[in-house]
Amino acid sequence: MTDRLRIGLISDTHGLLRNEVYAAFEGVDEVLHAGDVGDPAILDELEVIAPVRAVYGNVDGFDVREVTPERLELERAGHRIAVVHGHQWGSPRVSDLAEAFHDFAVVVYGHTHEPLIEGTDGPLIVNPGSAGHRRFGKPVTVATLKLARNRRPAARLVDLLD
Repeated sequence: MTDRLRIGLISDTHGLLRNEVYAAFEGVDEVLHAGDVGDPAILDELEVIAPVRAVYGNVDGFDVREVTPERLELERAGHRIAVVHGHQWGSPRVSDLAEAFHDFAVVVYGHTHEPLIEGTDGPLIVNPGSAGHRRFGKPVTVATLKLARNRRPAARLVDLLD
């Protein structure tokens, strides 16, 4: 991996990969899926964009769980990244995740369908929101993460239904 990366962050596809994701992730170096994939074919489809790493979520069946772990810990461009779905904390709060992963630069999670980017004194916490079917009246979003060695990570949300 290089010293500068742009990573696509996605969660809660629930079996639907929208065409808008391809444009949102154009040029990314990697895609991280934070669970509730819904169908392992989604991961294959995302591979068309860039290499994919994923975790399983609470609604994922055995077909997804056999090809994904519950938690990922990665290092990219000198930054440690944790990826979890978040159901392990019920409805996770930023403070829960910041405490659990205090020695990471970035924590990516899903589960709540609530898009969020929050810089804490510790890790940057990112929930890319739900990229599948619109649920609970929440927006349909993904996020991108920019990493550069010796710089603070930065993330941006992308509304897929703009």
